[in-house]
Amino acid sequence: MAECATPRLLLQGFLQGAPPARPLFLPIVFAHGARIENVPLRAFLTNPTKISNSLRQIRARLHVDGVMCYFDPLLEAEALGGTVQRETEDRPPSLRWPNAAPGGELPEDLRSPEDAAKHGRVGVAVEVIRRLKSVLRDDCLLMAAVSGPFTLAAMLTQIEGGDTLRAQDISVSALDLATAAISPIAKALLEAGAGVIFIREEVLPALSAGDVSDWAARLATTINIIRFYQALPVLLLPRAGSAAANREAVVQQHWDCIVCPALDATAPDWPAGFGVALPLEAFEPGDSGSAMLDEGIRRIISGPLPAVVTTAGDIPATTDMERLKKVWGNLHSR
Repeated sequence: MAECATPRLLLQGFLQGAPPARPLFLPIVFAHGARIENVPLRAFLTNPTKISNSLRQIRARLHVDGVMCYFDPLLEAEALGGTVQRETEDRPPSLRWPNAAPGGELPEDLRSPEDAAKHGRVGVAVEVIRRLKSVLRDDCLLMAAVSGPFTLAAMLTQIEGGDTLRAQDISVSALDLATAAISPIAKALLEAGAGVIFIREEVLPALSAGDVSDWAARLATTINIIRFYQALPVLLLPRAGSAAANREAVVQQHWDCIVCPALDATAPDWPAGFGVALPLEAFEPGDSGSAMLDEGIRRIISGPLPAVVTTAGDIPATTDMERLKKVWGNLHSR
C-alpha cells in the first residue's frame, strides 16, 4: 500500500472520482471521550475543551484517518426546539417537545432551519471543529454527522422505525422540514473546517426505485454543499436490514457521495465505490464479537477495496481500542 496515500490526498482523489489507493478508515469514536475525561456524557457533550482534549488522545492512540468531532443523533432535533432528557448514563436519552403533537404530526412552534443552525449544541460542535483544525491541521480529517431526512422526520413526528415502515408513513411536510434543516447545520460544520460529513439514515423505510430517486433528490442539496466545501459526503446506512431491503434500488441510483451500508453476513457484498460500516456488535466484549470482527475484516480485504470503512454508529465507551487498531492494521497491510 502506498505510504503517500495520506487522508487529505485520498479525500481529494475521491472528490475527483479517482479509484482509491486504499480505503479511508473513519471509525466513529466520540462518546469514548467522556470516559477518557472521566465526566458524564451529558456534561461532555456541552464542553468543547474536554471534547477536543479527548479527541486528540484518541487520534494519537488509533492513528486513524479522521476524528469524529461531534456525534449525537439528537443534535438537529434539539436545535429545532426539542428538549433532550438524559435520566441515567446507561439509558438512551429521550426527546420532548414543548408543544407536542399527536404521533405522525409535526410539533408546533419549531425553529426555522436557519435559526436551528445557531441553537442547541450546534455551536459546541462548531467550536470543537475550529479548535481541532488549528491543532491537527492536515494530519487527519475532521468529521461530523447530521441526520438524514427520513431519520430526522421520523424523530420530529415520533414515528418508530422498523421493518414494516413505509415511505408514505412519514408525512411530506415532516420530510420537507427535515430536508431544509439538515443543510444549514451541515454548512455551519463545514465552515468551521469539517472535511467529512456523515449523513446518518438510521430510519429507512422500504423504498421503490421512485422513492429512492425522491430520497436522493432530498439529499442532493446537502451533498452539493458538502462537496462545494471540498469535503467528503458519506451516506451512512447503519441498519443492515433496511440497507439490504433497499439494496437493488440504492445500487441503481447514481450517488455523488460515498454510500456506506452496514456489513451484513447474510447479504451480498456491495459494488466497488461503496463503503462499508462495521456493526457495533463486532466491538462488544467477548469471543462472539471478535469472531464477527475477524470475519468482517476477511470479507473486506478479500474483495474489491471499499472507498470508506467506518462503523455503524458511535463505538461504545467500553470498547477495547485494540480491536479498532486491529481493523486498521489489517486494512493498512492490504
